[in-house]
Amino acid sequence: MWDEVLTGFGMRVSTEGKISWFVSVRVDGKPVRHTIGRYPAFSLVEAREAARKVQRDVQQQTYRRPKDVKPPPKAVTLGDVVPRFIELHAKPKNRTWRAQEATLKKLACLFDRPIKEIRRSDVANVLDRIMKEGAPKGVNTSLATLKTLFGWALDRGIVDIHPLAGMKRPAKLISRDRILSDTEIRAFWAATFQLGPIFGPMYRLLLITGQRRSEMAEMEWAEIDFERRLWTIPGARAKNGRPHDVPLPAMALDELRSVPRFMRSTFVFTTCGETPVSGYGRCKTALEEAVNAPTSWRIHDLRRTAASGMARLSVPPHVIEKILNHLTRQISGVAAIYNRYGYEREKRDAMEQWADFLARLAREPVPEVRTASGTAKRTEFFAQLQERAQPARLQRIR
Repeated sequence: MWDEVLTGFGMRVSTEGKISWFVSVRVDGKPVRHTIGRYPAFSLVEAREAARKVQRDVQQQTYRRPKDVKPPPKAVTLGDVVPRFIELHAKPKNRTWRAQEATLKKLACLFDRPIKEIRRSDVANVLDRIMKEGAPKGVNTSLATLKTLFGWALDRGIVDIHPLAGMKRPAKLISRDRILSDTEIRAFWAATFQLGPIFGPMYRLLLITGQRRSEMAEMEWAEIDFERRLWTIPGARAKNGRPHDVPLPAMALDELRSVPRFMRSTFVFTTCGETPVSGYGRCKTALEEAVNAPTSWRIHDLRRTAASGMARLSVPPHVIEKILNHLTRQISGVAAIYNRYGYEREKRDAMEQWADFLARLAREPVPEVRTASGTAKRTEFFAQLQERAQPARLQRIR
Protein backbone atom coordinates (compact mmCIF):
# COMPACT_ATOMS: atom_id res chain seq x y z
CA MET A 1 0.00 0.00 0.00
CA TRP A 2 1.36 3.38 -1.04
CA ASP A 3 1.21 6.55 1.02
CA GLU A 4 -1.01 9.33 -0.34
CA VAL A 5 1.07 12.02 1.47
CA LEU A 6 4.68 11.09 0.52
CA THR A 7 5.38 9.74 -2.94
CA GLY A 8 7.43 6.55 -2.95
CA PHE A 9 6.65 5.73 0.68
CA GLY A 10 4.53 2.72 1.52
CA MET A 11 3.94 -0.33 3.63
CA ARG A 12 3.82 -4.07 3.06
CA VAL A 13 1.60 -6.52 4.92
CA SER A 14 2.68 -10.16 4.98
CA THR A 15 0.32 -13.11 4.96
CA GLU A 16 1.02 -13.43 8.70
CA GLY A 17 -0.15 -9.85 9.24
CA LYS A 18 3.28 -8.28 9.88
CA ILE A 19 3.57 -4.67 8.70
CA SER A 20 6.84 -3.16 7.43
CA TRP A 21 7.60 0.33 6.08
CA PHE A 22 9.64 1.00 2.95
CA VAL A 23 10.53 3.79 0.55
CA SER A 24 11.25 3.34 -3.16
CA VAL A 25 14.00 5.49 -4.70
CA ARG A 26 16.27 5.45 -7.77
CA VAL A 27 20.04 5.28 -7.17
CA ASP A 28 22.31 5.66 -10.20
CA GLY A 29 19.28 5.09 -12.42
CA LYS A 30 18.38 1.82 -10.72
CA PRO A 31 15.27 1.30 -8.53
CA VAL A 32 16.03 0.56 -4.88
CA ARG A 33 13.50 -0.49 -2.25
CA HIS A 34 14.79 0.69 1.13
CA THR A 35 13.21 -1.08 4.11
CA ILE A 36 12.79 1.29 7.05
CA GLY A 37 11.45 -1.01 9.76
CA ARG A 38 8.40 -2.73 11.18
CA TYR A 39 5.30 -1.49 12.85
CA PRO A 40 4.81 -0.83 15.78
CA ALA A 41 8.52 -0.27 16.42
CA PHE A 42 8.21 2.52 13.83
CA SER A 43 4.99 4.55 13.88
CA LEU A 44 3.57 6.01 10.68
CA VAL A 45 4.97 9.45 11.53
CA GLU A 46 8.44 8.07 12.32
CA ALA A 47 8.51 5.89 9.22
CA ARG A 48 7.43 8.75 6.98
CA GLU A 49 10.17 11.03 8.40
CA ALA A 50 12.76 8.26 7.87
CA ALA A 51 11.57 7.93 4.26
CA ARG A 52 12.04 11.67 3.71
CA LYS A 53 15.62 11.40 5.03
CA VAL A 54 16.37 8.58 2.58
CA GLN A 55 15.02 10.69 -0.30
CA ARG A 56 17.15 13.68 0.81
CA ASP A 57 20.26 11.47 0.97
CA VAL A 58 19.60 10.24 -2.56
CA GLN A 59 19.26 13.81 -3.86
CA GLN A 60 22.42 14.89 -2.03
CA GLN A 61 24.25 11.76 -3.27
CA THR A 62 25.11 10.67 0.26
CA TYR A 63 22.78 7.69 0.31
CA ARG A 64 24.20 4.26 1.10
CA ARG A 65 22.21 1.10 0.77
CA PRO A 66 21.82 -0.92 3.98
CA LYS A 67 23.83 -3.81 2.54
CA ASP A 68 26.70 -1.42 1.81
CA VAL A 69 26.82 -0.15 5.39
CA LYS A 70 29.45 -2.24 7.14
CA PRO A 71 28.92 -2.97 10.83
CA PRO A 72 31.45 -1.43 13.19
CA PRO A 73 34.60 -3.57 13.57
CA LYS A 74 34.57 -6.09 16.37
CA ALA A 75 36.39 -4.89 19.44
CA VAL A 76 39.75 -6.61 19.96
CA THR A 77 39.58 -8.65 23.15
CA LEU A 78 42.36 -9.75 25.47
CA GLY A 79 41.75 -13.30 24.24
CA ASP A 80 42.49 -12.13 20.68
CA VAL A 81 45.78 -10.52 21.72
CA VAL A 82 47.21 -13.31 23.88
CA PRO A 83 47.99 -15.76 20.99
CA ARG A 84 49.59 -12.94 18.98
CA PHE A 85 51.68 -11.90 21.98
CA ILE A 86 52.90 -15.47 22.55
CA GLU A 87 53.71 -16.06 18.88
CA LEU A 88 55.32 -12.70 18.04
CA HIS A 89 56.95 -11.74 21.34
CA ALA A 90 57.23 -14.55 23.89
CA LYS A 91 58.43 -17.36 21.62
CA PRO A 92 61.24 -15.41 19.88
CA LYS A 93 62.50 -13.71 23.04
CA ASN A 94 61.82 -16.06 25.94
CA ARG A 95 62.66 -19.74 26.13
CA THR A 96 60.13 -20.08 28.98
CA TRP A 97 57.27 -18.84 26.78
CA ARG A 98 55.17 -21.86 27.73
CA ALA A 99 55.24 -20.69 31.34
CA GLN A 100 54.06 -17.25 30.20
CA GLU A 101 51.27 -18.84 28.20
CA ALA A 102 50.18 -20.90 31.22
CA THR A 103 50.27 -17.80 33.40
CA LEU A 104 48.04 -15.85 31.04
CA LYS A 105 45.53 -18.70 30.96
CA LYS A 106 44.93 -18.06 34.66
CA LEU A 107 43.46 -14.73 33.57
CA ALA A 108 40.96 -16.36 31.19
CA CYS A 109 38.06 -14.59 32.91
CA LEU A 110 39.25 -11.38 31.21
CA PHE A 111 39.71 -12.88 27.74
CA ASP A 112 36.27 -11.85 26.44
CA ARG A 113 36.75 -8.22 27.52
CA PRO A 114 37.82 -5.64 24.89
CA ILE A 115 41.45 -5.01 25.70
CA LYS A 116 40.98 -1.25 25.51
CA GLU A 117 38.29 -1.45 28.21
CA ILE A 118 40.30 -3.46 30.74
CA ARG A 119 41.01 -1.29 33.75
CA ARG A 120 43.45 -1.59 36.61
CA SER A 121 40.62 -2.48 38.98
CA ASP A 122 39.60 -5.42 36.75
CA VAL A 123 43.09 -6.88 36.97
CA ALA A 124 43.31 -6.18 40.71
CA ASN A 125 40.12 -8.17 41.33
CA VAL A 126 41.52 -11.19 39.49
CA LEU A 127 44.84 -10.94 41.32
CA ASP A 128 43.02 -10.78 44.66
CA ARG A 129 41.26 -14.02 43.78
CA ILE A 130 44.57 -15.69 42.94
CA MET A 131 46.00 -14.39 46.21
CA LYS A 132 43.14 -15.95 48.16
CA GLU A 133 44.06 -19.28 46.61
CA GLY A 134 47.39 -19.02 48.43
CA ALA A 135 49.72 -18.38 45.49
CA PRO A 136 51.72 -15.19 46.22
CA LYS A 137 54.41 -16.03 43.70
CA GLY A 138 51.77 -16.82 41.08
CA VAL A 139 50.01 -13.49 41.57
CA ASN A 140 53.24 -11.55 41.07
CA THR A 141 54.08 -13.59 37.98
CA SER A 142 50.62 -12.99 36.55
CA LEU A 143 50.96 -9.23 37.01
CA ALA A 144 54.46 -9.15 35.50
CA THR A 145 53.38 -11.15 32.44
CA LEU A 146 50.28 -9.03 31.91
CA LYS A 147 52.36 -5.86 32.19
CA THR A 148 54.67 -7.16 29.49
CA LEU A 149 51.68 -7.96 27.28
CA PHE A 150 50.17 -4.49 27.65
CA GLY A 151 53.55 -2.87 26.97
CA TRP A 152 53.84 -4.91 23.77
CA ALA A 153 50.25 -3.99 22.80
CA LEU A 154 50.94 -0.30 23.46
CA ASP A 155 53.97 -0.35 21.16
CA ARG A 156 51.81 -1.76 18.37
CA GLY A 157 48.89 0.62 18.83
CA ILE A 158 46.50 -2.09 20.00
CA VAL A 159 45.86 -0.04 23.14
CA ASP A 160 46.24 3.69 23.67
CA ILE A 161 47.25 3.60 27.34
CA HIS A 162 48.96 1.11 29.62
CA PRO A 163 46.42 0.48 32.41
CA LEU A 164 48.92 -1.33 34.64
CA ALA A 165 51.81 1.12 34.45
CA GLY A 166 53.30 1.62 37.90
CA MET A 167 51.12 -1.06 39.51
CA LYS A 168 53.03 -2.62 42.40
CA ARG A 169 53.36 -6.34 43.03
CA PRO A 170 50.51 -7.48 45.28
CA ALA A 171 52.56 -10.01 47.25
CA LYS A 172 55.82 -9.57 49.07
CA LEU A 173 57.98 -12.60 48.43
CA ILE A 174 60.35 -13.92 51.05
CA SER A 175 63.69 -14.91 49.59
CA ARG A 176 64.41 -18.59 50.15
CA ASP A 177 67.56 -19.49 52.05
CA ARG A 178 67.09 -23.28 52.28
CA ILE A 179 70.20 -25.36 51.67
CA LEU A 180 70.76 -29.05 52.28
CA SER A 181 72.91 -29.98 55.26
CA ASP A 182 75.83 -32.37 54.88
CA THR A 183 73.71 -35.21 56.26
CA GLU A 184 70.92 -34.41 53.80
CA ILE A 185 73.43 -34.22 50.94
CA ARG A 186 74.69 -37.73 51.77
CA ALA A 187 71.14 -39.10 51.89
CA PHE A 188 70.25 -37.31 48.63
CA TRP A 189 73.38 -38.60 46.90
CA ALA A 190 72.73 -42.21 47.92
CA ALA A 191 69.07 -42.01 46.88
CA THR A 192 69.87 -40.78 43.36
CA PHE A 193 71.55 -44.10 42.54
CA GLN A 194 68.15 -45.75 42.81
CA LEU A 195 66.53 -43.44 40.25
CA GLY A 196 67.85 -45.32 37.26
CA PRO A 197 70.53 -44.52 34.65
CA ILE A 198 68.81 -41.34 33.40
CA PHE A 199 67.38 -39.43 36.36
CA GLY A 200 70.13 -40.50 38.77
CA PRO A 201 73.03 -38.85 36.89
CA MET A 202 70.88 -35.82 36.09
CA TYR A 203 70.10 -35.08 39.75
CA ARG A 204 73.71 -35.67 40.81
CA LEU A 205 74.91 -33.30 38.09
CA LEU A 206 72.48 -30.65 39.35
CA LEU A 207 74.28 -30.71 42.69
CA ILE A 208 77.77 -30.97 41.16
CA THR A 209 77.38 -28.09 38.69
CA GLY A 210 74.81 -25.86 40.44
CA GLN A 211 72.99 -25.22 37.16
CA ARG A 212 69.24 -24.84 36.61
CA ARG A 213 67.04 -27.90 36.24
CA SER A 214 65.59 -26.83 32.89
CA GLU A 215 69.05 -26.19 31.45
CA MET A 216 70.26 -29.57 32.70
CA ALA A 217 67.19 -31.52 31.51
CA GLU A 218 67.49 -30.07 27.98
CA MET A 219 71.23 -30.70 27.72
CA GLU A 220 72.37 -31.97 24.32
CA TRP A 221 75.42 -34.08 23.51
CA ALA A 222 76.68 -31.43 21.07
CA GLU A 223 77.03 -28.98 23.97
CA ILE A 224 79.61 -31.15 25.76
CA ASP A 225 83.31 -31.02 24.91
CA PHE A 226 84.84 -34.04 26.66
CA GLU A 227 88.39 -33.10 25.63
CA ARG A 228 88.17 -29.60 27.05
CA ARG A 229 85.95 -30.83 29.94
CA LEU A 230 83.41 -28.13 29.20
CA TRP A 231 79.63 -27.83 28.87
CA THR A 232 78.48 -24.81 26.87
CA ILE A 233 74.87 -23.77 27.48
CA PRO A 234 73.74 -21.80 24.40
CA GLY A 235 72.22 -18.37 24.91
CA ALA A 236 68.89 -19.59 23.55
CA ARG A 237 68.55 -21.89 26.57
CA ALA A 238 70.24 -19.77 29.24
CA LYS A 239 67.91 -17.75 31.45
CA ASN A 240 69.76 -14.47 30.90
CA GLY A 241 70.14 -15.12 27.16
CA ARG A 242 73.95 -15.32 27.30
CA PRO A 243 76.02 -18.41 26.41
CA HIS A 244 77.46 -19.99 29.52
CA ASP A 245 80.54 -22.23 29.85
CA VAL A 246 80.38 -24.72 32.73
CA PRO A 247 83.69 -26.43 33.59
CA LEU A 248 83.15 -30.14 34.21
CA PRO A 249 85.22 -31.84 36.93
CA ALA A 250 86.13 -35.49 36.57
CA MET A 251 83.14 -36.49 38.70
CA ALA A 252 80.73 -34.75 36.30
CA LEU A 253 82.38 -36.35 33.25
CA ASP A 254 82.01 -39.79 34.82
CA GLU A 255 78.31 -39.15 35.34
CA LEU A 256 77.84 -38.12 31.71
CA ARG A 257 79.72 -41.17 30.42
CA SER A 258 77.40 -43.40 32.43
CA VAL A 259 74.26 -42.08 30.71
CA PRO A 260 72.89 -44.39 27.95
CA ARG A 261 72.83 -42.78 24.51
CA PHE A 262 69.88 -43.17 22.18
CA MET A 263 70.47 -43.66 18.49
CA ARG A 264 69.89 -40.43 16.52
CA SER A 265 68.89 -38.54 19.67
CA THR A 266 70.50 -35.20 20.50
CA PHE A 267 69.32 -35.15 24.14
CA VAL A 268 71.47 -36.41 26.99
CA PHE A 269 68.64 -37.00 29.44
CA THR A 270 65.76 -38.66 27.65
CA THR A 271 63.67 -41.78 28.19
CA CYS A 272 62.31 -41.99 24.65
CA GLY A 273 65.03 -40.40 22.51
CA GLU A 274 62.74 -37.73 21.09
CA THR A 275 62.18 -35.28 23.96
CA PRO A 276 63.98 -34.28 27.16
CA VAL A 277 62.98 -35.96 30.40
CA SER A 278 59.91 -34.79 32.29
CA GLY A 279 57.80 -36.00 35.20
CA TYR A 280 60.06 -34.68 37.92
CA GLY A 281 57.42 -35.03 40.62
CA ARG A 282 57.80 -38.81 40.90
CA CYS A 283 61.55 -38.60 41.47
CA LYS A 284 61.22 -35.64 43.81
CA THR A 285 58.78 -37.56 46.02
CA ALA A 286 61.19 -40.49 46.19
CA LEU A 287 64.11 -38.21 47.04
CA GLU A 288 62.12 -36.46 49.77
CA GLU A 289 61.39 -39.79 51.44
CA ALA A 290 65.05 -40.74 51.26
CA VAL A 291 66.43 -37.42 52.54
CA ASN A 292 63.81 -37.28 55.33
CA ALA A 293 64.54 -33.57 55.89
CA PRO A 294 62.94 -31.78 58.87
CA THR A 295 61.78 -28.96 56.55
CA SER A 296 60.67 -29.05 52.93
CA TRP A 297 63.17 -28.47 50.15
CA ARG A 298 63.00 -27.90 46.41
CA ILE A 299 65.12 -29.01 43.48
CA HIS A 300 66.24 -25.39 43.02
CA ASP A 301 67.68 -25.55 46.55
CA LEU A 302 70.40 -27.82 45.13
CA ARG A 303 71.66 -24.81 43.18
CA ARG A 304 71.76 -22.74 46.36
CA THR A 305 73.43 -25.62 48.21
CA ALA A 306 76.20 -25.79 45.59
CA ALA A 307 76.77 -22.02 45.75
CA SER A 308 76.85 -22.04 49.57
CA GLY A 309 79.15 -25.06 49.57
CA MET A 310 81.63 -23.28 47.32
CA ALA A 311 81.50 -20.25 49.60
CA ARG A 312 82.40 -22.55 52.51
CA LEU A 313 85.44 -23.59 50.51
CA SER A 314 86.52 -19.92 50.26
CA VAL A 315 85.56 -19.47 46.60
CA PRO A 316 85.20 -15.69 45.93
CA PRO A 317 81.60 -14.47 45.46
CA HIS A 318 82.19 -13.12 41.95
CA VAL A 319 83.49 -16.54 40.83
CA ILE A 320 80.41 -18.26 42.28
CA GLU A 321 78.14 -15.86 40.41
CA LYS A 322 80.03 -16.59 37.21
CA ILE A 323 79.47 -20.32 37.78
CA LEU A 324 75.76 -19.68 38.35
CA ASN A 325 75.63 -17.46 35.24
CA HIS A 326 74.27 -14.55 37.24
CA LEU A 327 74.71 -10.99 36.06
CA THR A 328 77.22 -10.32 38.80
CA ARG A 329 76.55 -7.69 41.44
CA GLN A 330 80.05 -8.02 42.82
CA ILE A 331 81.53 -6.16 39.84
CA SER A 332 79.55 -3.07 38.90
CA GLY A 333 79.84 0.34 37.32
CA VAL A 334 82.75 0.99 34.93
CA ALA A 335 84.44 -2.25 36.01
CA ALA A 336 81.44 -4.28 34.88
CA ILE A 337 81.56 -2.61 31.46
CA TYR A 338 85.26 -3.15 30.81
CA ASN A 339 85.92 -6.37 32.72
CA ARG A 340 85.15 -9.10 30.20
CA TYR A 341 87.38 -11.74 31.78
CA GLY A 342 85.45 -15.01 32.02
CA TYR A 343 87.27 -16.38 35.11
CA GLU A 344 87.48 -19.78 33.42
CA ARG A 345 90.46 -20.97 35.47
CA GLU A 346 88.92 -19.78 38.73
CA LYS A 347 85.59 -21.39 37.84
CA ARG A 348 87.27 -24.71 37.08
CA ASP A 349 89.26 -24.66 40.33
CA ALA A 350 86.07 -23.92 42.29
CA MET A 351 84.17 -26.75 40.58
CA GLU A 352 87.00 -29.19 41.30
CA GLN A 353 87.02 -28.19 44.98
CA TRP A 354 83.25 -28.63 45.25
CA ALA A 355 83.38 -32.01 43.48
CA ASP A 356 86.12 -33.22 45.85
CA PHE A 357 83.99 -32.10 48.81
CA LEU A 358 80.98 -34.03 47.47
CA ALA A 359 83.16 -37.11 46.90
CA ARG A 360 84.28 -37.02 50.53
CA LEU A 361 80.68 -36.69 51.72
CA ALA A 362 79.56 -39.55 49.47
CA ARG A 363 82.11 -41.89 51.09
CA GLU A 364 80.68 -41.31 54.55
CA PRO A 365 77.95 -43.66 55.86
CA VAL A 366 74.36 -42.69 55.18
CA PRO A 367 71.82 -42.89 58.05
CA GLU A 368 68.74 -45.07 57.74
CA VAL A 369 65.80 -43.40 56.07
CA ARG A 370 62.21 -43.17 57.23
CA THR A 371 59.34 -43.98 54.93
CA ALA A 372 55.62 -43.36 55.33
CA SER A 373 55.24 -46.85 56.87
CA GLY A 374 58.02 -46.32 59.40
CA THR A 375 61.74 -46.99 59.59
CA ALA A 376 63.10 -49.46 57.06
CA LYS A 377 66.47 -50.64 56.02
CA ARG A 378 67.99 -48.60 53.26
CA THR A 379 68.26 -51.55 50.88
CA GLU A 380 64.57 -52.41 51.18
CA PHE A 381 63.49 -48.82 50.65
CA PHE A 382 65.76 -48.33 47.67
CA ALA A 383 64.40 -51.51 46.06
CA GLN A 384 60.91 -49.99 46.15
CA LEU A 385 62.32 -46.67 44.95
CA GLN A 386 64.00 -48.33 41.98
CA GLU A 387 60.78 -50.05 40.89
CA ARG A 388 58.84 -46.76 41.06
CA ALA A 389 61.33 -44.45 39.37
CA GLN A 390 62.89 -46.63 36.67
CA PRO A 391 62.32 -44.85 33.30
CA ALA A 392 60.30 -46.80 30.75
CA ARG A 393 61.32 -47.85 27.25
CA LEU A 394 65.05 -47.34 27.81
CA GLN A 395 67.11 -48.71 24.92
CA ARG A 396 70.79 -48.59 25.58
CA ILE A 397 73.02 -48.48 22.52
CA ARG A 398 75.80 -51.02 22.97
